[in-house]
Formats: sequence, structure tokens, C-alpha cells
Amino acid sequence: MIKADIFCEGLDHPECVAVHADRSIWAGGEAGQIYRISHDGQNVEIVANTGGFILGIAFHPNMSWLAICDLHNKCIWKLDLSTFQLSVFASGAEGHEFNIPNYAVFDKEGNLYVSESGAFREISGKILKFDPDGKGEIWHSGPFNFANGLAISPDHKYLFVVCSWLPGVEKISIESDGRAGERQVYCTLPQTVPDGIAFDQQGNLYTSCYTPNVIYKTQTDQTTNVFLEDWEGHTLSNPTNIAFRNNKELFSANLGRWHITKIDLD
Repeated sequence: MIKADIFCEGLDHPECVAVHADRSIWAGGEAGQIYRISHDGQNVEIVANTGGFILGIAFHPNMSWLAICDLHNKCIWKLDLSTFQLSVFASGAEGHEFNIPNYAVFDKEGNLYVSESGAFREISGKILKFDPDGKGEIWHSGPFNFANGLAISPDHKYLFVVCSWLPGVEKISIESDGRAGERQVYCTLPQTVPDGIAFDQQGNLYTSCYTPNVIYKTQTDQTTNVFLEDWEGHTLSNPTNIAFRNNKELFSANLGRWHITKIDLD
């Protein structure tokens, strides 16, 4: 049985969500807020503010800092989690300045992948990659049809990329030397605008859609079905980014409202 409830309220149209190792939930707001939410959803605090519009966020593997994608400031921020001090991590990489830095994901070695959506109604998306020392490059020049959410496969062999106006998800092999390899379409989701993705521990891929208010589940055999739908748009309302906690709880940001949704998987 799947049960979805409002986990916490009072956020400013959150687009992103991430889970810390201490089980706290983190999110961002449309006016630059970075929220830390207690593990039970009872306490919401703003720990930093970029003054921009927060898109995706991702924790470094050692939990020392948070990578923050900022639409307004066109950069990736680095939030030191011991001091809550903000600094600009990157405004682009060699050969490209960010226009829409949309989503970030770390691999286990601490390399940071960032989706550059490109521009609205243009097929110009890219994937940038930054090594642990902060040196950036265009990892895959695409073009992607509005590159959005990212996820690394559980076996660490592929980078999965949401292409919002494909609409669907593509996957790119990560070669042994770290370079981008073969690119292929993994699933298509007609008449949707997919945004975020996350893997469960069994390797099933979940895709949240800005519209309609649906989360899809693509099993390892690439069979795709509706996992959760909210036609009323109150519990799920433009669900954008999603994140698992302990493989039994799935959290969703809701750009259309002011809360984080918690989905219990029994």
C-alpha cells in the first residue's frame, strides 16, 4: 500500500528536496531560501539564502557541503554545512557559462554532474562535470531537450538524465576513464513534463512530473506505470524533485504549493 501525506508546510514553492545522512530533509525556495527540516517534519528553519531561485540541490558524499543550483544567479553555490557560509562554486566550465543550471548529483568519488537545461523551447541542453578540485568541463554536449533531473544508477555505470520536452529519460554510460559513453533513450512519458528522478535500492527508477501531478515507476525491465497520481493537486502539486530515505520513504517537493510530501512505501 502507498500512503502520501503532507510532511511539512510553510515553504516557498519548493522545487528541490534532498535527504541528509542524519535523516533531516532539505529543500530550497523560489526566493533563495535553503531549508533544513527535522526528521519528523516538525521543525523548518532557513539556514541560508542566496537571493536567487533554487533549483536542484545535492549533498557531497562526505556531507561536508551542499551543492545548490541557482536559476537567478546562474551558478552553483557551495554551502559549507559546518558554518552555513555560501560561496560560488562555479558559474560554468571551460567553454560554457551557465544559463539554467538545473540539477546536481555527486558520484561516489565526489565528482559533481550538473544539468544545463539550455533555454526554453530550444534543444540545447548539456551536462557539465566538476572534479573534486572544482575543475569543470562539458562532459556531454548533448544536445538534450531541456536537461533536468539527474541520477546515477545503483551500479554507478550510467548517468540518467530527464529531458523534460522529450519527454522522458535518457541514460549515458560512464566509461572507465570517466568520459561520457553511449547515449540512449531509457523511457518516454508522453503528454507529461518530467522533472526529477530517483532510484530505489532495487534499481527501479521513479520520475516525478511537473505536470500532470504524477510520479511514474520504471522497473528494471523498462516497464513504466503510474506509481502515484493526485488529480486534485493538493498532496502532489507540480511535484518536481524527489528523494528516498531508507528505501521506505519517498519525499517530493511541490513547486505548485508550500509543502513537502512524504510517501510511505509498505
